[in-house]
Amino acid sequence: MSEHAPPAEDDTADEQSADAEQAPVTTGAQSVVRALENAGAEYIFGVQGGAIMPVYDALYDSDLNHVTMAHEQGASHAADAFGIVSGKPGVCFATSGPGATNLVTGIADANMDSDPMIALTGQVPTEFVGNDAFQETDTVGITQPVTKESYFASDSDTVGDDVGEAFALADAGRQGPTLVDLPKDITQGETDVEPGEATTPDTYEVQEEADDEDVQEAAEALATADRPVILSGGGVIKADASSALREFATEYEIPVITTMPGIGSFPEDHELSLEWAGMHGTGYANMAISNTDCLLAIGTRFDDRLTGGVDSFAPDAEVIHVDIDPAEISKNIYADYPLIGDAREVLRQLFDAMPRAPDADEWREQCQTWKSEYPMTYDTPDDEPLKPQYVVETFSDVTPDDTIVCTGVGQHQMWASQFWEYTEPRTWVSSHGLGTMGYGVPAAIGAKLAAPDQEVVCFDGDGSFLMTVQGLSVAVREQLDITYVVLNNEAVGMVRQWQDGFYEGRRMASEYPWIPQFDKLAEAFGARGFRLEAQENVEETIQAAREYDGPSVIDAHIDPGENVFPMVPSGGDNGKFALKEDHLEEL
Repeated sequence: MSEHAPPAEDDTADEQSADAEQAPVTTGAQSVVRALENAGAEYIFGVQGGAIMPVYDALYDSDLNHVTMAHEQGASHAADAFGIVSGKPGVCFATSGPGATNLVTGIADANMDSDPMIALTGQVPTEFVGNDAFQETDTVGITQPVTKESYFASDSDTVGDDVGEAFALADAGRQGPTLVDLPKDITQGETDVEPGEATTPDTYEVQEEADDEDVQEAAEALATADRPVILSGGGVIKADASSALREFATEYEIPVITTMPGIGSFPEDHELSLEWAGMHGTGYANMAISNTDCLLAIGTRFDDRLTGGVDSFAPDAEVIHVDIDPAEISKNIYADYPLIGDAREVLRQLFDAMPRAPDADEWREQCQTWKSEYPMTYDTPDDEPLKPQYVVETFSDVTPDDTIVCTGVGQHQMWASQFWEYTEPRTWVSSHGLGTMGYGVPAAIGAKLAAPDQEVVCFDGDGSFLMTVQGLSVAVREQLDITYVVLNNEAVGMVRQWQDGFYEGRRMASEYPWIPQFDKLAEAFGARGFRLEAQENVEETIQAAREYDGPSVIDAHIDPGENVFPMVPSGGDNGKFALKEDHLEEL
């Protein structure tokens, strides 16, 4: 079927669908579509165009659900979010030239965050490649640095296997994006070769279990620690290891910190949770990392927003680093005990190898003391504008535990991660490594289609929202029940915060006093719009937006002077964080 549509309800339609699945492959384009069907793809997010047209024509007779996006960048972000929530590769299509280059931001985003995704791009006919033909770009050359692998299809007989391999590779080991570039003569070319099962290349190997001797040594170090901490990264979620982590942490009573991509990997309402660490993480998480003597880090690449200054990060700790990608071991933080393997499998190994629980009663008490000393609070004076933290917190209170939160990038992203209580994996969908403004609107579309029975809320900033607002037309057309919340401070808020804190308040190109009325803009797209300006109206407005059956936009006019704290200055010591702006001068 050419567009997203409900499944057929009558027997005749079911028989036609079965016949379509069994129809022989006659073209390269049909082989591409068959390969996606064989791999278990469900949704395709794309934008039609000349060079990709043969593949779209083959899609016409397929049961794959296609969602036409308003921009190719939105297609890649929607596919990325679909992969985050579903755990299997999202799929996006684009034509050659500008279609393919518009995907690049989303591909790079998925690559930085190790999200499973496959991009299929049209290309000019093989004989024109290299001749600067209309809408030609070297798509493989452009994307090779930001994919696990980029393929150039060269034969109609093998193009389906190229797509199957790319799909399998995106999902294998350390997940990530792949791309297949599809010249038009290859997809139009005749073939009777059925693509095989989606499999990774013969040369691709993944180590699932860590070396037993290394595990024993790491377990002994952890068991004898006085101040142990677990650092749970995004790899825990991708390995479906959240249950194993919870079992391990509770059995051995070890406090748990998450990275920002690891939000949801351990329930934040658990007594052992210290929530997330890093530049804008909780004070108690950063204090624990700064004072631990044994850090069990699982599925994290130790990026700079987590570590601050490398020399001051966990300075007294022996580091046990669990990761499926050997390239991450000791890349940024030296690993005293490197454990290469799948997070779930290695946690099982560690569980069995632990000789005893650490004797850490005093340490757990200290962590609770830090929670009391550095609570996540904010002021709500009656005479001041609406506080963004209150909007997020109220949303968290009134929505189910499995609500999926998507965000753009900026201050709103930090408030959404700080003041929402996350208890389940795959409920936090955001751009971390690349930090892509505009991610939120299309990501919410992909997330909703991946989990149609779960509520989806997208927090965005006015600057970020404007970058991909055209995606509202898709949410309306597809009748997706998504609540978008624009935390509107008429600025690129994080830039303004840095300008005030580090550039003597010189606000160059960071203020947006000319923005539209987002509630009215939503109505123009066919969504439901709400305007929110006062604290006493927050819960009432939230409930009205949630009750609307379709996409809604809350234009929440927040305090323009509100900033994100705690804050560790870039490259700073995590144990020395600012709780308000004048603290920055002391660091």
